[in-house]
Amino acid sequence: MASVIKKVIPMLDRILIMRAEVKTTTAGGILLPEESVPKEMQGVVVAVGPGARNPAGAGHLPVAVKEGDRVLLPKYGGTKVDMDDKREYVLFRESDILAKLE
Repeated sequence: MASVIKKVIPMLDRILIMRAEVKTTTAGGILLPEESVPKEMQGVVVAVGPGARNPAGAGHLPVAVKEGDRVLLPKYGGTKVDMDDKREYVLFRESDILAKLE
C-alpha cells in the first residue's frame, strides 16, 4: 500500500524546510561524487507550525519565519522527512534555525 503525502502541517514551533540543491559539477564541467560535496546549509521554508504554546495563557507564540523564506541551517540536526519527490526535506525547531536570508 503506497501512502501519498498531500500536505505536511508541522506541530507547535516546528518548521519544514526544503534544503537547497547541492551543485555536483564544477564551473569547468567536472562531476563531483556526492560524498565529497558538503551539505547545503540553506533552505526554503515549506510549512510552519502555529508556534510554541504561550506559558502565560491560551494561544501560541508567533513564529519568526513564514512560508517561502530562505533560511540558514545548522550543519547537523533536524529530522529528515521522506516525501514522494526526490528533494530533501528536513524538520527543524524554530530555535535551531540560524538566520533568515534576504
